[in-house]
Amino acid sequence: MIRTATPEDVPAILAMIRELAEYEKALHEVRATESQLHTALFGDHPAAYAHIAEDESGEAVGFTLWFLTFSTWRGVHGIYMEDLYVRPEARGGGHGKALMAELARICTSRGYQRLEWAVLDWNEPSIAFYESLGARPQSEWSVYRLTDEALGRLGAS
Repeated sequence: MIRTATPEDVPAILAMIRELAEYEKALHEVRATESQLHTALFGDHPAAYAHIAEDESGEAVGFTLWFLTFSTWRGVHGIYMEDLYVRPEARGGGHGKALMAELARICTSRGYQRLEWAVLDWNEPSIAFYESLGARPQSEWSVYRLTDEALGRLGAS
């Protein structure tokens, strides 16, 4: 049901990224292209990794895209899960849990000590799902982001 993504999965991954963005009311923010994803996932120096959830017929019904982090406090890598998505018609079939379990397996087998991600505060179904797995919010931390003009200004300073 869960497998490592291949270059042939890039179109399906991008389609699911767009579906996720539409659900999160941010489709207009998606700028990723198949070429960018192919380079990031399968180029000479991959910066990200992906796994695919398949249904019984072999169709991609979900994915997770992740990359390595590093904890200076713990002195080891961790995984940051950028996206987890299961198509609505496949939800409830265990695909999301299986994707999360695969990332947890990678963490434990490699000695990584953290699996982290962000979830929108209004996304109650996802919050309930993550908490059912034992995840807890890190309420003492706030996420900050520099993009577009602000990023360019700082970079040029």
